[in-house]
Amino acid sequence: MREIRLYTNQSLNNGDIVALEAGPSHHLTRVLRAQPGDPVILFNGKGLNWNCQIDHIDKRRVTLSVGHATDPRNESPLAIHLGLCLSKGDRFDWAIQKSTELGVSTITPLFSERVDVKLPADRVAKRLAHWQQIVVGACEQCGRAVVPTLSAPTALSAWVAQQRCELRLVLHHRATGALPKMTPGSVALLVGPEGGLTELDLAQASTAGFVNLKLGPRVLRTETAPAVALAVLGARWGDIAQP
Repeated sequence: MREIRLYTNQSLNNGDIVALEAGPSHHLTRVLRAQPGDPVILFNGKGLNWNCQIDHIDKRRVTLSVGHATDPRNESPLAIHLGLCLSKGDRFDWAIQKSTELGVSTITPLFSERVDVKLPADRVAKRLAHWQQIVVGACEQCGRAVVPTLSAPTALSAWVAQQRCELRLVLHHRATGALPKMTPGSVALLVGPEGGLTELDLAQASTAGFVNLKLGPRVLRTETAPAVALAVLGARWGDIAQP
């Protein structure tokens, strides 16, 4: 039997009857063609999966009875705050989707000198809502019951200055350093835009305690680099299995 996992932005307790929001209701009935009596797993980002059952379906909403909760225990022990420079098209969408699947804790979109993305103030809320849906959808697919924090876009200079993680890394294909011999509990990871980070960007990161990291001999695209870096960090200090 297929497993259906859906996010809901409401409190969940054993014995509750909940009415799903319009989006999840539409997906459950129109896309998945679910029926009354079908099991559904709900999560609200608090870390638990709630075993539910569809009670009633009508044109406006779906109601479910909430049963017992389980802890999937699949959050990484390594908290990673990803500072990802904005990119055009669907590259940024793809990057945050894969970063969520790989266990990232926080994502902050960044403006840097070479970011060529215009984001007027009146469009920020709409764009954040779009990115939030991508993050939630990734959690539904990969089994995470904790939704990563998605911060508002900010300047790279401000973001690096605010970081207090135990280890701070900036991806740089000309770097010579390797991962340090330590076991951090938190990592700040800076990934540049198309065209890379400028000398000013790198200097600001260095001043804030960021260490340059090279992932390999090839230059990775801005949407590929965070996925590779998160996999490497997860295998070294998190919960990604090493071969």
